[in-house]
Amino acid sequence: MKALIQRVAHASVSVDKIIIGEINTGILALVGVESDDTSDRADKLLHKLLNYRIFSDENDKMNKSLLDIHGGLLLVSQFTLVANTKSGLRPSFSSAADPLLGEQLFNYLLGQAKQKYDIVATGQFGAHMQIDLINDGPVTFLLEV
Repeated sequence: MKALIQRVAHASVSVDKIIIGEINTGILALVGVESDDTSDRADKLLHKLLNYRIFSDENDKMNKSLLDIHGGLLLVSQFTLVANTKSGLRPSFSSAADPLLGEQLFNYLLGQAKQKYDIVATGQFGAHMQIDLINDGPVTFLLEV
């Protein structure tokens, strides 16, 4: 399971020009699910998302987590994140989870996030979405579990 995370000042996700998920200061996480992923990996990813120290402390050092600042978490499914791009000019999606497993594990991650944290928003699995964001820094990391 992979998540491309971005520290944001604001982020929103829209479907058909209607905003369906929105946060202010926090983390936008684009989440990709691979065929060998499990709920245990989703749990590990959520732990990282909530505790990864990418927010500045009083000394302008990245020492604070999402939990510390009580920021928002915007989870968006991102099928293309698991593409193999090492060769050729067209991405391969052979390691991606099939849509049923991908949706099941993404929804599991989302459900766990909502149980453990109170500022969680999301996109719509499988939909064509538009994301607006103000990347703060910019700060972007690829998390893999």
